[in-house]
Amino acid sequence: MTPSSTVLHPTLAYHLANTLGWSRLRPLQTASLGPVEDGSDALLVAPTAGGKTEAVVFPLLSAMEKEEWNGLSVIYVCPLKALLNNLLPRLRSYAGWLGRRVEIWHGDVPGSRRQAILRDPPDILLTTPESLESMLISRSVDHRRLLGDLHAVVVDEAHAFAKDDRGWHLLSVLERLTHLAGRPLQRIGLSATVGNPEDVLTWLQGSNAGIRPARVITPDETIEAASADVELDYVGSLPNAARVIAWFQSEKRLVFCDSRRMVEELGELLRGHGVTTFLSHASLSADERRRAEEAFAEAQDCVIVSTSTLELGIDVGDLDRVIQMNAPWSVASFLQRLGRTGRRTGTRRTCLVLALTHDDLLTCAGLLLLWGTGFVEPAQPPPSPRHIIAQQLLALTMQEGRVDDTGWPDWWNGYPLFERREAQPILDHLVGDGFLEKDGPWLHIGPKAEERFGRRHFMELVAVFTAPPEFTVLHGSKEIGRTDPTLLTSSVAGPRLLLLAGRTWQVDWIDWRRRRCFVDPLEGTGGEARWASTGSFGLSFALTRAMRDVVLGATPPVRLTHRAIDVLAKVRAENASTVHSVGTVVTRVDDDLIWWTWAGYRANATLKATLGSLVDPVHRVNDFNIRLRNDLTWPDWHRARRDLRSRDPLPPDIDDRALNGLKFSAALPRALAVDTLSMRLADYAGAREALTEPSHLTTAT
Repeated sequence: MTPSSTVLHPTLAYHLANTLGWSRLRPLQTASLGPVEDGSDALLVAPTAGGKTEAVVFPLLSAMEKEEWNGLSVIYVCPLKALLNNLLPRLRSYAGWLGRRVEIWHGDVPGSRRQAILRDPPDILLTTPESLESMLISRSVDHRRLLGDLHAVVVDEAHAFAKDDRGWHLLSVLERLTHLAGRPLQRIGLSATVGNPEDVLTWLQGSNAGIRPARVITPDETIEAASADVELDYVGSLPNAARVIAWFQSEKRLVFCDSRRMVEELGELLRGHGVTTFLSHASLSADERRRAEEAFAEAQDCVIVSTSTLELGIDVGDLDRVIQMNAPWSVASFLQRLGRTGRRTGTRRTCLVLALTHDDLLTCAGLLLLWGTGFVEPAQPPPSPRHIIAQQLLALTMQEGRVDDTGWPDWWNGYPLFERREAQPILDHLVGDGFLEKDGPWLHIGPKAEERFGRRHFMELVAVFTAPPEFTVLHGSKEIGRTDPTLLTSSVAGPRLLLLAGRTWQVDWIDWRRRRCFVDPLEGTGGEARWASTGSFGLSFALTRAMRDVVLGATPPVRLTHRAIDVLAKVRAENASTVHSVGTVVTRVDDDLIWWTWAGYRANATLKATLGSLVDPVHRVNDFNIRLRNDLTWPDWHRARRDLRSRDPLPPDIDDRALNGLKFSAALPRALAVDTLSMRLADYAGAREALTEPSHLTTAT
């Protein structure tokens, strides 16, 4: 080992050289040794397979020995149970060199194993945020005994947490762990490339920010566009895509799709071509996914088709090629997926992007253009997580049995989210609406919380998102996965057929009360796959503007097939009247007046609210344009835009139905729930930029 490894515990250094056969540490691992072992908060940033796990675990194990930590000292948090399962054997091996223990705790771990952990806590515990919350609200867990020896928390895939409400939930739980431990906890995040690593680290620190030393640690090695082999092709349909994917014989291929339905349909098509195919998505049973991932890791000349479930660092072995169906939502996501290849020495990261429609080709080209510039989206936590404040107040009360009406902010250690002026109106609403009850100076869980969030140990309180109801699909006693209930209620001629796990099943009978559907396998095809959409805020301002640049002639720095070149020329011609090299375009076509902003969904939703009566009131927000009143004159349009430039854009309007997707919104005053969603939908910067650009009028025939 190199001299830089000498700060490691001697036993670790010995095993790295003799058990693993390492001659040196990777740059990230070398750079992280001192800061992590010295107790600094840190964000370790590297591409997939960049050695982040070892970069944090080795110095923590050294600190554990040097400082003689005992009991449960380190909690390692992942967003997915599959990631935890994948990490467990490796971390057990590393810790075992020092006589230390690693255990795992999540929803699939048997109760007997959990009881053994409570009796004799390990040194390192692998878990999810929801399982941490479950421990805290469980009356069978002695929180102070289990968690009183904590020193450090590792947050794997920190960028994924930072982008949604699970991150706010995790930070809130970490503050409660800090309170129980009675000491500031070292916080270390592991992240793929993000556009704002310093901001992500400050966010992750929570109440540590500005108090404890903190460092972003990133290696010198980077993935540049020039170092990857990326090709863009236009295939026009899913059957054509299957033929292209099947053509890469003798290769191990990982195919990413943007929906569970596409995963199922493509999987069935590939098997029809005789390709050994495995599937992975969130509505397949855990056993089904695990079998597929293990079989794929051991096989060659095969394909695994997946949603984003395999985007994170689950090890599926060496890959020859990643194939991306259409474009992912972000450059950051594309980098994650691209990083699944090129792990073998002397190989390049290789990705084939297949576009199904003209619109898809334009989106793919725009995303690859952004990627080629080195752009990576900042990881931005959703603003105003007031519903998480409500959830945490309820969960803390459940955890402690009763909470002091004046002392509850202490549990979050001065973290601004739970300062009294921010959280008190939410607490007052919880008391006034019966979610909490007040008895003298004490707060207790109220009847409305039990009625609204469930009686079974209040387990609804541990999950931040509201999931649409699904039916469990079983063949005998074996769970295959879950499906949308509309597939079981829609009118069909003949037998009802489902497509799940890449094959067709015939429905035998349905247990409506228990939401179970029993099926039998059927040879052949014809099954249907369907799941409710989780919804999204559409394309970003940056991506939509990159697509506009492509229409104007920019070409991404990747190889384009002849088909892609030909269709891209047609796409440019189709959209030529909607773009201008300087500013935006307003087109008058027949009786429609359309403002082509190319600003993305959130900016256009903000613009629609800001323009008010200038917009056709029934216009549905989209990524590219806004339909104006058709009696609007050109001088009136210019005057209105000039006036609006001097004002702040208005927040988007919120449909009451949208509140249903904001879990715990029922525990908020309605005005706060609406304001929370409105702030999350808004893109004020994009709206301002579109308003300030020159506007050009064209008349189409």
